[in-house]
Amino acid sequence: MSAVKDEHDLQVESEQRPFISHLIELRQRLLSAVFVVCLLFVPLYYFANEIYLFIAKPLLRWLPEASGMIATEVASPFLTPLKLSFALAVFSAMPFLLYQVWRFIAPGLYRREKRFVIPMFISSVVLFYCGVVFSYYAVMPLVFQFTTSVVPEGVRVMTDISRYLEFILKLFFAFGIVFEIPVLVMVLVRSGLTTVESLRHKRPYIVVGCFAFAMLLTPPDVLSQVLLAVPAWLLYEAGLILSRLMPRSSEDSS
Repeated sequence: MSAVKDEHDLQVESEQRPFISHLIELRQRLLSAVFVVCLLFVPLYYFANEIYLFIAKPLLRWLPEASGMIATEVASPFLTPLKLSFALAVFSAMPFLLYQVWRFIAPGLYRREKRFVIPMFISSVVLFYCGVVFSYYAVMPLVFQFTTSVVPEGVRVMTDISRYLEFILKLFFAFGIVFEIPVLVMVLVRSGLTTVESLRHKRPYIVVGCFAFAMLLTPPDVLSQVLLAVPAWLLYEAGLILSRLMPRSSEDSS
């Protein structure tokens, strides 16, 4: 009886060992990610004021001469650069963070899946940064030009620095996510969850979904919502085109 129990205990232990090793590896990946983010945070915080002035240029450019930015809370002059530095550290570490994700899931993938996932990871990083750059150079100037032009007479625009930071980080995140749409479409098609023809027939629902998604992620003004929804729809169409042109391996066709 004891021999059977010992054999059962050994079997349970052998089954738990891979799970524990995965947890240990996950812990190491998370610690590496946190270390890199903290490492990038230190120099970014040193130049936090200069960086904030750079990201505030799209608004400062359209403010009247008598207007400016203010800090309405006591701790805002300290906390706002701190939040900005941490957010930029995470954005800057995105390639390394995705690389850690890749190293964690790579052992469980087949060779043909690895050949597909690596370009997807690289494309995701590039497209995320393209979305951030697009929001800064194309969207924000148009939004601030519009909002400052409709200010009632006699009202001075005095934007709070912490509220402005929340506004732009929300825009950066929203456009970074939206620019991932082509990758998402290609993954769905490649994995066999859907087809290009099915996605084409669902185009009207996708367009409505783009505007609903933009309404949730952008500030409550029509201009920024349109500037997010229209690129989202165009990126969806680009994903359909790339999915149709995407070569299929012999394993997929069989």
